[in-house]
Amino acid sequence: MKTKEILLGGTTVAIAVIGFLAVAECVLRFLPVAANPLVVPVTRIDPVFHFTPNRSFVYSKDWDLTMVNYGRTNNAGWVNKLDYREDDPLPLIGVIGDSYIEALAVPSDSTAQGHLSESLKGKLRVYSFAASGAPLSQYLVWAAHAAREYKAKALIINVVSNDYDESHLSYSRQVPGFWIYAPETSEQLRLQLLEFHVGAIRSVLKMSALARYLFLNLQIKETLSNAQWLRAFVVIDSPTKVYAGNTDASPDPARIEASIAAINAFFRDLPKYTGLQPDRITFTMDGFRYPDAANAGKGSYFDVMRTVFRKTAETLGYEVIDMDPLFFADFQLHGGRFEYPRDAHWNPTAHALVAKAILSSRLIGRLQCTLDNSCEGGRGFRRTPSGRATLHEPF
Repeated sequence: MKTKEILLGGTTVAIAVIGFLAVAECVLRFLPVAANPLVVPVTRIDPVFHFTPNRSFVYSKDWDLTMVNYGRTNNAGWVNKLDYREDDPLPLIGVIGDSYIEALAVPSDSTAQGHLSESLKGKLRVYSFAASGAPLSQYLVWAAHAAREYKAKALIINVVSNDYDESHLSYSRQVPGFWIYAPETSEQLRLQLLEFHVGAIRSVLKMSALARYLFLNLQIKETLSNAQWLRAFVVIDSPTKVYAGNTDASPDPARIEASIAAINAFFRDLPKYTGLQPDRITFTMDGFRYPDAANAGKGSYFDVMRTVFRKTAETLGYEVIDMDPLFFADFQLHGGRFEYPRDAHWNPTAHALVAKAILSSRLIGRLQCTLDNSCEGGRGFRRTPSGRATLHEPF
């Protein structure tokens, strides 16, 4: 009799759980649960990380599904409302970055590239190549792709706080599908691909609204791996991390050394893989955004690295747009924020300021004078004589 009662009780519980999950799945299908763009396999044969073309996506955040935005990947598998054409006669500017440029939470027309595309309509095309988590090393691959496949005349590369160390194998998050710098036996850094293959379980989970809610909105995997919930029950004697510029503030010498090595490798490879001179590439740099944060972050890892990156780039002849002076001025004038209340990524206000800064850049000025044949002294753009490397070569 006991065995029957146990079986009956277990069956009842199982039916109740399955029923609850089924109801939750049905309800969540009518709500804006996050549904990120799907990444295609990335291998040596197909080495460029991008998304499945022509697929809708939904962005939302946290348990209450805030910051909802709907979008679609284009014909080439990028988060951009424009379809990309290889045969379009208009000169192309490629905009490259990570989640700041991917901008899943920002309506397409309100992104920096959206503003640029509208302002330069009929004169220049603006295509974006970006995905969350990408570091400098991956930017190089997209820069080469934009120059090779779409004959980009110029590039704008956005650089943020975690781009430096995460380009190096020792500090990389090792995101499948990205290229990162790894030391060879000669101790030279070379690009190495972390291949991405779509697993059957991952594919099934992405079809479930409940699974997406748990893993994307509630971030259950990250919550469990960080074990923050244990702190309520166990006294854990570990130092609290301090952040500056949305990255660990500690100016650890080994981390700085690895970051500088990645920066040097990036600038070593950039002309070869893009075939573009420094005057055709402009960098935009995120910063502390607010004067008080900049003062508090002096001497931090981010403070050190953004200074190193800017000096290295400018020494080599690249234009660098440091957004901090523009953010500071706008904040003092209007008092508005440049990120979302629960998310550190740029909001539409920040994107508009970035676009305005780019439109005032030397790069855009030179492009326009070239188009108008108004460059003084015949100063136009030149292509490096060495040609481009192809992505099918082992980097």
